[in-house]
Amino acid sequence: MERTQSPVLGRLARLNPTAVFLAALVLVLVGLFAPGPAGGVLLLALAGLLVWLMTVTWPVQRPTTRLLRLLMLTLLIAVALVKLL
Repeated sequence: MERTQSPVLGRLARLNPTAVFLAALVLVLVGLFAPGPAGGVLLLALAGLLVWLMTVTWPVQRPTTRLLRLLMLTLLIAVALVKLL
């Protein structure tokens, strides 16, 4: 790990990828099935976390990966806004 990297990124790198995926899946499902604006707020919080992670990892991603991540993030934000309204 370089000196410029955040200690949070070091902790994230040590996490089990399957567990992180399952936790994110649970958050999305709870956000989708939660009634009213509570689900929208949860989805927007998850989107905020993903935006932060994307900004940190942007330079090392391939253009196709960037495009796919942007599309999925846009879909997540759109669903969150629909739930809020």
